[in-house]
Amino acid sequence: MANNLRAKRLTTCWVYVLKCRDGSLYTGWTNDLEKRLRTHQNGKGGKYTRSRLPVNLVAAWKKKSPREARSCEVLFKQLSREEKILKICKAMKARSTRVRPRVNPDGA
Repeated sequence: MANNLRAKRLTTCWVYVLKCRDGSLYTGWTNDLEKRLRTHQNGKGGKYTRSRLPVNLVAAWKKKSPREARSCEVLFKQLSREEKILKICKAMKARSTRVRPRVNPDGA
């Protein structure tokens, strides 16, 4: 059972977008979204987000493999800020993405 869950976690990946304190957007990919979000919020994530805490999850897209997630991350990063915002808004309206409300870093 544990191996099955581990295998599923390794094949399910996410491309995610965080909004930083200064209003900038950070994009990354992971196979464990909740853990990665906690890592960013605790100041142990990427160098970019460490200096811009707190961060909030804006959107996340489920992908089938790490390769697909990395590819989508690169494509998303190539968009202009306006295009990124439009894509996030469109995804939120379609509800085809995993969108969460703002999460307070202290867990409250």
